[in-house]
Amino acid sequence: MESAPLPNADCLHCGVCCHSESHEYVWVTGYDWDLLGPDAERLAHFIGNRAFMKMSEGHCAALDIRRAADGGIEYFCTVYERRPTICHALGRGSPECLGELETKTAAVALSTQQKLAAGDKPAPPRM
Repeated sequence: MESAPLPNADCLHCGVCCHSESHEYVWVTGYDWDLLGPDAERLAHFIGNRAFMKMSEGHCAALDIRRAADGGIEYFCTVYERRPTICHALGRGSPECLGELETKTAAVALSTQQKLAAGDKPAPPRM
């Protein structure tokens, strides 16, 4: 298993903040919905009168988890330039980022490694 990402690790090699079992994890504003454009219906949904990014297999539906050219794991946001405001606000190395790392890194790394080793998309982590 790969070692846990460090707080100064490149976000492409971490992805922890994109993982959750909650379907109300990533709030999408009206502005965010407009930015998502034609991808909004595919990647976001309404729960009551509030919109959230859809979660798929324990992570944001916009996240693509794949093998990098160097054989490592890469967490690629497919809507990075159009990602929700809340994602913009979470700064790498911020207290919120460090909290995500502390509480979820091991579960995300284990789940990702197991699924990639099996040749499948990563399974939802148990957090």
